[in-house]
Order: sequence, then structure tokens, then C-alpha cells
Amino acid sequence: MLSIAKWLGTMAVLLLISSAAAQQNKLGLPNPDKADLPYLIHASRIVATEQSEASEVTNKKELTYTVPGASSTVKTPLASPEFLFLSETIDPHDLTFFQFESKGGRRELLFQKKKKVVARTIRLTVFPVEDKLFKVRVDDSLQSGEYCLTPNGTNVVFCFGVF
Repeated sequence: MLSIAKWLGTMAVLLLISSAAAQQNKLGLPNPDKADLPYLIHASRIVATEQSEASEVTNKKELTYTVPGASSTVKTPLASPEFLFLSETIDPHDLTFFQFESKGGRRELLFQKKKKVVARTIRLTVFPVEDKLFKVRVDDSLQSGEYCLTPNGTNVVFCFGVF
């Protein structure tokens, strides 16, 4: 009887180890909890970006997108952040990266002024990791400030700050 209990205990430990290994990917990082949400890579852990909806404000031939709050609750010390992205409905190649300007208690992106696009996109590189799992890297070195990733053609924004 004792040997069966010992065997069952060993099997339980092996199952726990194998399930923990199955929850990691080829990068040795935990898999994202939610699809279509970029996660900042911080060493051996991932942190979900702040998801919000940007509002369009049009006045005097200007188009500005705004997000409430002067800064994001999600921060990174990394000047060239990388993200882990599990794609379900959003193609990671359709993500665009912008820097916000904090004004009046909100984050703003001046997109168009007198029919000229003035918002500067920041280059991204997308690498496949596994089926539907991608690593997204910012190609430029970022200064302290507020940033967002957004899928083309939507007002959904995934925000974070660099300090």
C-alpha cells in the first residue's frame, strides 16, 4: 500500500512539472493570459499593457486622439521594449506604434493638421515564436514618456509608459 501511495505522489509531482513546462513557450516566458493584448517582456515575466479606447477630437483642421489620464498605470524602464503577443483576431503586423504627449490630464496624439499627417510612427519588428504567438520589438530607443500600440483602422490602444 505504501508503494502505491509513493508512486501516486511521484506521478502528481511529474504532472505538476509537465503542466508548468507546457505553460511556457520557446522563449521560456509564460504564455499570455489574453489573446490580442500586447504584454511587455520584463526579464522572465510578462506584464499586460493598459487597454483603452482613444477618442477622436476634430477642431480647426486638426485630428487628435486622446486617452484619459496623464500617464499609463503600466510602466517599463526599458528604452527598447519588447512585447509578447498572442494573435487571435488582430494581426501583429497591423500594429502601429506612437508616442503620446501628456496635456491637461490626458494623453494626446496629434494625428493630422491641415490635411497633413503629423503623427510619427515608431518602427516595429515582428518575429514569430510559435503558432499564433509573436514577439514584437520596438526598433528605436525610446525616451521617457507615454506610448501606445494600436491596430490599424481602430481606436483601440494598448498603452504604457517608459521611465
